[in-house]
Amino acid sequence: MTMDYTPTELLGVMASRLMQGTSTIFAGVGIPLLAAILAKRTHTPTLTIMVEGGSIGPQVIPGLLPISTNEMRIAHRAQMLVGISEIFLLTQRGFLEVGFMGGAQIDRFGNVNTTAIGSYERPKVRLPGSGGASDIITLCRRTVLVTMHERRRFVPKVDFVTSPGFLDGGEGRRQSGLIFGGVSSVVTDLGIMGFDDLTKEMRLESLHPGVTLDRVIENTGFELLIPDFVSVTEPPTQGELDELRRLDPDRRYL
Repeated sequence: MTMDYTPTELLGVMASRLMQGTSTIFAGVGIPLLAAILAKRTHTPTLTIMVEGGSIGPQVIPGLLPISTNEMRIAHRAQMLVGISEIFLLTQRGFLEVGFMGGAQIDRFGNVNTTAIGSYERPKVRLPGSGGASDIITLCRRTVLVTMHERRRFVPKVDFVTSPGFLDGGEGRRQSGLIFGGVSSVVTDLGIMGFDDLTKEMRLESLHPGVTLDRVIENTGFELLIPDFVSVTEPPTQGELDELRRLDPDRRYL
């Protein structure tokens, strides 16, 4: 199949669509932030974006995407600029509806690893660590994970739980003291996943255009729950792609 969009463009569009009807979002840098900006500029104009560096409600200039949530390009015409402590205080008080983030490893219960590949003491790869990711997935009302769909990322059990999803499944998250929130969706370049209401195991919900079920299974390191019927997502529109490319003409994120 010949595509007129790249896998990362597809990922950005599909992630942005999940923001319809959302009022507030805590966005990590990269595709999550780009998707949030796209959502605000297309179908959810009242969306308030917040980032870890302290910017609330910024109006990012197309072509000037920030490389970090701590630089001034993410502060352009923001509604408010506060300190990082105030940002997480607002999150703790329940003002943030959706957390939007990625991860190096994700397991079948939605736990995320951004700390280390291999053992913590002698890792094969030392990753950046949590930053605010643990707070986001713990305190936001729901969290959406955005990542490329690769077997090395979708593992049976993460090497380190940086950000708790549903821990060991079932009531594990609630029993640990995390009484609300959790991962609602995982958006990849192959499809969209959700979680079973009871077991909290990852479940395939839809495939992107041209993607086969076998390809998803091949690129997942654990057994996904697969319903009898799997829908196909609507492909990106030309309008969505044009706006996405206008936001990131230098392909800083894409």
